[in-house]
Amino acid sequence: MGALVTNDPRIEDPRIKDVGAYVHWPFCLAKCPYCDFNSHVRDGVDQDRWQHAYRAEIRAASGRLGSDAQISSIFFGGGTPSLMAPGLVQAILNSIAGEIGIAPDAEITLEANPTSAEAANFRAYRAAGVNRLSLGMQALDDRALKFLGREHDVAGAKAALGAGMEVFDRVSFDLIYARPGQGPAEWRQELAQALAFGTGHLSLYQLTIEPGTRFAETYAQGGLALLDDDRAADLFEITQELCEGAGLPAYEISNHARPGEESIHNLLYWRSGDWLGIGPGGHGRLTTSAGRIATAQVRSPEQWLSAVEKSGSGAEPDTHLDATARLEEQVLMGMRLREGLNETAFHRQTGRTVDEAFGVTINALAGDGFVERADGALRATAKGRMVLNQIVRQLVDSAASASALAS
Repeated sequence: MGALVTNDPRIEDPRIKDVGAYVHWPFCLAKCPYCDFNSHVRDGVDQDRWQHAYRAEIRAASGRLGSDAQISSIFFGGGTPSLMAPGLVQAILNSIAGEIGIAPDAEITLEANPTSAEAANFRAYRAAGVNRLSLGMQALDDRALKFLGREHDVAGAKAALGAGMEVFDRVSFDLIYARPGQGPAEWRQELAQALAFGTGHLSLYQLTIEPGTRFAETYAQGGLALLDDDRAADLFEITQELCEGAGLPAYEISNHARPGEESIHNLLYWRSGDWLGIGPGGHGRLTTSAGRIATAQVRSPEQWLSAVEKSGSGAEPDTHLDATARLEEQVLMGMRLREGLNETAFHRQTGRTVDEAFGVTINALAGDGFVERADGALRATAKGRMVLNQIVRQLVDSAASASALAS
């Protein structure tokens, strides 16, 4: 079976009440060479026009939810959402509150880049309702920032972080490691400096080459040498050691937090919850009486804007996720979490138990020390997290084989 297009417009299941909302702002000052996100550079953006479009899309999205639904988390991602005027952020939040409703304790995150002009808006974003800041620092080394194509330097990053921590109670920032030529001593020093800032959350990503990026082109031409697997694994181990020691263990393969500081919105993704995707290229997931639905929005900013102005929505046709697609999503997302893949949720979403889906593969992986089952979940061990991609691939392949035999 494949994914089926559906026109089912509403959540009919009354159990679905808490829903997330992802709001995509597609514009940046410059396109970073490693980035494959739906981000674009434009000379000018009519933010009033975009405000009308977002409000129209939110009205359309609200019709997909039951009357008792509320938004439990909102994430402004991009692109560079800190290029949005605070008044636009305020208008979007007002529209979500009016059309759907926002839970009193909702987490509302805005991604920002550390330039002084954007940092000056932090207090206005906070007044608009944003209560969590995610700062794209990416490195604490000026040469590395230049290599990564960033528009700021280390001094600017530190200043923006300080400004953000004065305004927001919850602040996270990103770093990219396993950069070409980066050694264990360098990463220890950089990560120790990052941890000393005292934020409650860090997102730490190994550099990867994504198709369609400038780095991919450079790599294909032999102009970029990545760290080999063993050296990257050494840096991963250092990451776990230092973050654990600082009280920020990994709750997800690349995300570290003090207990209680985990990203509520991102946990919604990894636990296969429900969320609306709003804005160009925004993707969502909804659980309906007809099953699990994948939603999508027109990817091109200009085409999305035109579609909303013409018809009231930039939504693409929905996709009904069949049992195979639901299983793969559950594994790909759930196994990233330290808590692992919840077996009850897995059975509810896929109609199969973990034993039915993966059979002897679990026993083999457990015997080799890569996975374990505890607290009603299947999860990777510390050893398994070192080779998580291979474990996920084995589980998905095992489930496909079991399904083929059953049919």
